[in-house]
Amino acid sequence: MYTQFKSWYPYIGPCDPCPPIRVKWYNTPPQLYMHFQPPGLPQFSPYDALKMGTLWPALYGPYPNPLQEIRGDEGGEST
Repeated sequence: MYTQFKSWYPYIGPCDPCPPIRVKWYNTPPQLYMHFQPPGLPQFSPYDALKMGTLWPALYGPYPNPLQEIRGDEGGEST
């Protein structure tokens, strides 16, 4: 199974002026792993499609909240 979140380890030089970021992450879109769109893919409802940004669940790629890991939130909204 593929994952759309990849990581890489940049070179850290001995004379870097700032503290390094040891692991960098990037997101690859799901359509890279689907060579063609097969007929009969399941579809979101129109309301969910507008909310998700795509009609097909196979092409949905969520963008994680980068502050969630820093603050330790559980994804709930505070009111």
